[in-house]
Amino acid sequence: MARRMADESFRVEQEQARYAPHVRAINELVDQLRDPGGRGWMPYVAPWHGGVHARVLSVLRDPGPKTQDGVGSGFLCVENDDPTAELQCRAFTEAGIDAHAVTPWNAYPWYINRAPNASERQAGVDPLRRLTRQYGEILEHQRFQVVSTYHPGRQALWSRDPVVRAARAQDRVHAYIRVAEGLR
Repeated sequence: MARRMADESFRVEQEQARYAPHVRAINELVDQLRDPGGRGWMPYVAPWHGGVHARVLSVLRDPGPKTQDGVGSGFLCVENDDPTAELQCRAFTEAGIDAHAVTPWNAYPWYINRAPNASERQAGVDPLRRLTRQYGEILEHQRFQVVSTYHPGRQALWSRDPVVRAARAQDRVHAYIRVAEGLR
């Protein structure tokens, strides 16, 4: 099901559980990272996801508007009430990836509502390192694989050439399937 954050009871449930054991360390990291050096606000990871028990870390570019407190959910979540989250949710479902197997994150984790520049992308490296330390046991005892593809938003597929658009869409489908196969 997509866009569950539009349901106030679901959103409140996520808010109340934001320090549940499986997301506590991650969301405490978010608390530490909010406004360091004037970078600003960043969303929590919704407890709907697997947190430190997740076997997939999904890293997108930067948080979208529907992750903001007041305007949106205040969380990174495939159940956010926006087109990108809906597309990501559907792609996971179609590939057989359970949302609980995933933890969402962003290369630039602070909200800016535009593409991060080079220095901002660099600023996102340390938070990503700190996040991955929460997965020490998983990284220590299991192999991991990086699967790269296009952003789940519609704009990522845009090209004047319909053949290029189709190839990008197919690349994305194949990437999700590879991730699902890695979970089996």
